[in-house]
Amino acid sequence: MLRIWYDIFMQRTIRIQLQPSASQAASLADTAHQFTAVFNAVCAVGWEQQIINGVKLHHATYYPLKSAYPALVSDLLVQARVKATEAVKSAFALRKTGRTVGMPVSRACPPRLNLHTYKVDWESRTVRMSTTGGRQTIRFAVPPYNAAYAGYPTDTADLIARNGRWWLHVVVTVPAPTVAPTDQVVGVDLGLVRPAVTSTNRFLGKRGWKAIEGRLFKLKRALQKKATKRAKRHLRKLSGKQARFRKDCDHVLSKQIAYAVEPGGTIVLENLTDIRKRTMIKKHTVASRRVHSWSFAQLKSFVAYKAEERGCMVVAVDPRHTSQTCSRCGHTARNNRRSRDRFVCRVCDYELHADLNASRNVAAKYRASVGISDTGGLSSISLSYPSEQSA
Repeated sequence: MLRIWYDIFMQRTIRIQLQPSASQAASLADTAHQFTAVFNAVCAVGWEQQIINGVKLHHATYYPLKSAYPALVSDLLVQARVKATEAVKSAFALRKTGRTVGMPVSRACPPRLNLHTYKVDWESRTVRMSTTGGRQTIRFAVPPYNAAYAGYPTDTADLIARNGRWWLHVVVTVPAPTVAPTDQVVGVDLGLVRPAVTSTNRFLGKRGWKAIEGRLFKLKRALQKKATKRAKRHLRKLSGKQARFRKDCDHVLSKQIAYAVEPGGTIVLENLTDIRKRTMIKKHTVASRRVHSWSFAQLKSFVAYKAEERGCMVVAVDPRHTSQTCSRCGHTARNNRRSRDRFVCRVCDYELHADLNASRNVAAKYRASVGISDTGGLSSISLSYPSEQSA
């Protein structure tokens, strides 16, 4: 069982919009360009010489790159090497799994700033940062949706250029909520047809999301068959649209899950690590495509940080047999699940929605692992099919 515990502080990333002058914008653009060049150069050395150790890459690249890019301050040079090391290490790890991966290359690697290269003044709404044109004092604005986190101590920051605008993604450290822990445990069964079902009879998310994903896939396949320049441009835009859609769905669903439990309670998710290897699904089928495009890791991370703000704990349990086990008598059999939505126990004839039954088993697994008794029993909850509740 995996557990995610929280401390007295938590970190959040907020976006602040820079308001540089024309000369400052040129310095920012040159800084980002040189940072990207250093990143790609370090990746090339690490890839060709098969070096994934950060210290070795530093010794192999620092002085040549410092001579080639003297305007880039040493700390930014080091941060570019750190990012490149992470990229090269990840690429080699993917190759070990059998995937075809090429050398990491970036067209625009965001410069990473730290306490040596930038300082935020929340009162004057200015940031002092290192660029290739020297230290610059740049004004910024805080969007309303990030105003609650403005004024807290800062950690690192990434400089982002998007649609002609400059942003700083600043990591701030804020105090965690002081909430007394409770005994409430809510199990969550995650799926592709039903995005999430809780052990408290709540059906979260929207089934229509799957239909939208299907339409996007059909459009992508049609554009890939055309293979014209216009179709390829459309494909690039569609890829970004699909990623944004999935991220938005995960944000909506994770918020619903985080608010399905009282402050101080425990959210129990399924540990879906390596699920693509464990599932017996034929390749090149619709089910295989959906499983391989399932962003369950992103959803779990969203649930974790949203639950943290409510003082809740998130844990993950082994999902094996949760769909085949009766949540009343504990009998486990594959044929207990008569259809996708219908669960009928072969021993005690207990009938329930299959995903709801699985979510109760997820919660029961956690209770059993920590020795919490379920007063009232799982069978005390209504046996009728609940109606869906969506955002």
